[in-house]
Amino acid sequence: QVQLVESGGGLVQPGGSLRLSCVASGFMFSNYVMSWYRQAPGKERELVADITGAGTITKYADSVKGRFTISRDNAKKTVFLQMNSLKPEDTAVYYCKAYRWTGAYWGQGTQVTVSS
Repeated sequence: QVQLVESGGGLVQPGGSLRLSCVASGFMFSNYVMSWYRQAPGKERELVADITGAGTITKYADSVKGRFTISRDNAKKTVFLQMNSLKPEDTAVYYCKAYRWTGAYWGQGTQVTVSS
C-alpha cells in the first residue's frame, strides 16, 4: 500500500522557520522524483521544489529560491523541506508528491500558517 505522510506544519511568525517531512512507504522511493507543492485558499496548487531520485538535482519556484531547501534521505524514505525566512504569503497546505513515468502519488498535506 502506497503512503506519503507529511508532518511538520504549524503556525509560525513571519521570519521564522519550519521543517516539513514526508515519509514514504509502499514503493521504490529512490526511483522517484520527489516534489513539494502548496495550495493557498482560492488558488491553484503550485510547485514549490523538487529533487531527483539520487538527490543530485533540485529545482525551486522563484518565490522560494534562497529561502527553502529540499533534501531527501533515501535510506529513511523521507523527503524534507526546510523553510526559512517565512512570509505570510507562504501560508498554504503543503503536499508532497512522488512521480515517475509510471504515475504519481500524493500525500494528504500539512498546513503551514505564517502570521503574527
